Amino acid sequence: MFTSLSDRLTATFKNLRGKGRLSESDVNKAVRDIRLALLDADVALPVVKSFTHAVRERALGAEVSQALNPGQQVVKIVHEELIAVLGGATRPLKLSKNPPTVVMLVGLQGSGKTTLAGKLGRWFKDQGHTPLLVAADLQRPNAVTQLEVVGQRAGVPVFAPERGNVYGHDAVGSTGEGTTSYGDPVAVADAGVQHACAKLYDVVIIDTAGRLAVDADLMKQASDIRDATDPDEVLFVIDAMIGQAAVETAQAFLEGVDFTGVVLAKLDGDARGGAALSVAEVTGRPIMFSSIGEGVTDFEVFHPDRMASRILDMGDVLTLIEQAERAFDKRQTDEMARKFLAEEDFTFDDFLEQMSAIKKMGSLKSMLKMMPGTASLRAEIDSFDEREFDRVEAMVRSMTPYERTHPKQINGSRRARIAGGSGVTVSEVNQLLERFAAAQKMMKQLARGGGGGIPGMPGLPGARRGRQQQPQRKKGKSGNPAKRAAEERAAVERAATARTNPGGAFGLPRTDATGDGSVDLPTGFEKYLGR
Repeated sequence: MFTSLSDRLTATFKNLRGKGRLSESDVNKAVRDIRLALLDADVALPVVKSFTHAVRERALGAEVSQALNPGQQVVKIVHEELIAVLGGATRPLKLSKNPPTVVMLVGLQGSGKTTLAGKLGRWFKDQGHTPLLVAADLQRPNAVTQLEVVGQRAGVPVFAPERGNVYGHDAVGSTGEGTTSYGDPVAVADAGVQHACAKLYDVVIIDTAGRLAVDADLMKQASDIRDATDPDEVLFVIDAMIGQAAVETAQAFLEGVDFTGVVLAKLDGDARGGAALSVAEVTGRPIMFSSIGEGVTDFEVFHPDRMASRILDMGDVLTLIEQAERAFDKRQTDEMARKFLAEEDFTFDDFLEQMSAIKKMGSLKSMLKMMPGTASLRAEIDSFDEREFDRVEAMVRSMTPYERTHPKQINGSRRARIAGGSGVTVSEVNQLLERFAAAQKMMKQLARGGGGGIPGMPGLPGARRGRQQQPQRKKGKSGNPAKRAAEERAAVERAATARTNPGGAFGLPRTDATGDGSVDLPTGFEKYLGR
């Protein structure tokens, strides 16, 4: 979404980082580049003006002129201003003290409300709630059926007493002569809340109707539903790809329905992202969620600071960690840690478990783009074929259980059978086994640390050292009989001397056999001993 904006801002900051002092002309040039980048990203003009004015005022102030690294300080200023434009802080969803919590979705037709209803329901379910979807969109053809399909995919029940428009004709709200009524959305929404109270659902998500354009009928219907259900949250779902039109649409819905938060849908598209940088600043309502894909789990809480870091190519490691915590089972993680510290071999069964967990985290490309400094590698990441994981998984699943735990025993005939079973060539199987052996060796080196592992890397707590210090070996006897006899005589003489003339303190030899403690002292040293 923010590829173009991120690239241009990164190029602007690259020109500033090498300078020890920034002049006013340097700041003006950087601000001009930032302004052009924002306008090119379809950010609303009022937002661009206020943003660049704040950046310029701070960049010309004392916090940059007195900084040790002015270029980095400007990046910090832009980062903080981006956070402010995106809403400042993460605003959690407000839950009702007396369940159920009612969440109403509003927006234009095609903005993704119905799909988002299923994602939001799945998110609530993963949080331990019992959500219910209410099909109050009775005007769009087959909208009720679509919500039922989405609810089934998300594992969330749907309340749909009316089938709505199933014939493909425009719905009409009255029952006069020559007109057709597909049900009352207000009555359905109110009945859905009552049904949730009776069946002890603690969250109700109401999917309302949309239009191809903002009109008075839509606003009146949405306002009536709000008055009838008294929702705790009214979320405005906006297509992140509509650009400058996002501002006008958001203002119209703010006046007509007075929503409490914004959800950015289709954030994984290739649009310029101006809606995300405009709607929060213009409406004063926070962005609360973002939809990043088609799957029911492609949904996340919107964090302004993390999004600003992504735009400036600083990565989003915290989101990556949260996704990993959700995907990896604690038992599986503990077992892998035990194997790692015990230096047990990493098997193909372990590899399959790790691959399954990574798939749960989502697209590998999106995960790689969350790493800091990957903007320059975007072309390589985009060209990566994620189907390679499927081919690798096919090869592993073509192995027998014995082969997965004993990869070194996979000989030529076994490799040919694995290649035939997975639809790949024998050379691809050979490459997989070579890479797997290298990975096993690397994991053992990491566990051993400095003792024979990676140079300069300390060993991990509880890990065994790779090379334990061996006891010093005794010198062997010579093979020459004459030399061996001489060595034995010298050893006997040394032992006799040690018994009759043991060493004194600090290793100084004694001079007599009586052991009176006298030692050979340098000439003239007696005066220091009082002799």
